[in-house]
Amino acid sequence: MAFKPNYNQQRAERNRAKEQKKQEKLQRREEEVAARRAAGLPPDLDSEVGDADKLADDAPGQTDTETTGNG
Repeated sequence: MAFKPNYNQQRAERNRAKEQKKQEKLQRREEEVAARRAAGLPPDLDSEVGDADKLADDAPGQTDTETTGNG
């Protein structure tokens, strides 16, 4: 005869796996920051493409209205 599903145990296992994944990601990001600091790069710049595109779009000191000409 099969056992009844133990939903609390399954949920706790999912939460443990989620927390472990979160901790691994945090540790990996901290290691990347430490590597950038050791290389002399500023710690606030990420290596992700999305952030680099945002930085390249706007010139320093300009607001959205100055770049688009609206308003």
